[in-house]
Amino acid sequence: MITAAAHRLKEHARRTPLLSSPFLDRIAGRRVFVKAECLQHTGSFKFRGAWSAITALPDTARGVIAFSSGNHAQGVAYAASLKGLPAVIIMPRDAPAIKIANTRALGAEVVLYDRVLEDRDALGAALARERGLELIQPFDHPQVIAGQGSVGLEIAEQARAEGIKDAQVLVCCGGGGLTSGIALALEQTAPQMQVRTVEPEGFDDVAQSLATGQVVENPTRSGLCDAIVTPRPGALTWPVMQRLCGQGLVVSDTEALRAMALAYDRLKLVLEPGGAVALAAAVFRRDEIEGDAVIVTASGGNVDRPVFMDALAEEAADAKR
Repeated sequence: MITAAAHRLKEHARRTPLLSSPFLDRIAGRRVFVKAECLQHTGSFKFRGAWSAITALPDTARGVIAFSSGNHAQGVAYAASLKGLPAVIIMPRDAPAIKIANTRALGAEVVLYDRVLEDRDALGAALARERGLELIQPFDHPQVIAGQGSVGLEIAEQARAEGIKDAQVLVCCGGGGLTSGIALALEQTAPQMQVRTVEPEGFDDVAQSLATGQVVENPTRSGLCDAIVTPRPGALTWPVMQRLCGQGLVVSDTEALRAMALAYDRLKLVLEPGGAVALAAAVFRRDEIEGDAVIVTASGGNVDRPVFMDALAEEAADAKR
């Protein structure tokens, strides 16, 4: 499925670069390679899974519906527009304004909900039934996972070109669609590489689940790293992560902000907090990582300006301390 999805994505998705910087290498104490999915269509890897799922729909499909804090929303909205299908996107009211605005600009109908008081899954299922729409889930969907797996295929090829024989691959992780897709792809194409999840403190349900061997749920549903704040691992993604992933890594919001500033300063990349946690782990959790090279996903760059300014200010303040 991953190979087939990659074939459908060819000529539609961008082949994002694997970037490096001697400055980041020095800070991390090893070679750091950054898979810049923030440069993908709509500013995140989510276009891959959306295109994979939508292009696998039957010709009789009347439209699609999705729920997302913003990145999956934009990916589905754009993919649907390219296929000429209507899209309804259910988004939390506290999602970054830029993500809500971009989703609407891409032609989707946006339905806002309260992520604390309302159940987005139930709301999405109800609207799908009422309107006859195909539900494209953000991570617990076979074709979405397959599309995200194309990132893993590219990582394997690019790593070989860089002479990287083995490395830990750190993935910004929410529900696990990107993580499980990459892990499955690397299992076949670069089995010597180990995938590790990275999450923000307080929302480390996957890390806790991996540590205990049982699914653990987050008590809260909102945070700075909105793109990867999910209540629990997915029913489809969890078994894959449990089988293929190493110990989960956890970083603070402050470290995510500092990583955003480092990506901007050293790679000229704009990252959102949730898209920067893997880089944060490479830089600030260096003692928890093995090997002389690490590959990290920079999974998204859809950040509101005030948050980005906070990131630059945090790094400047740290430099003075």
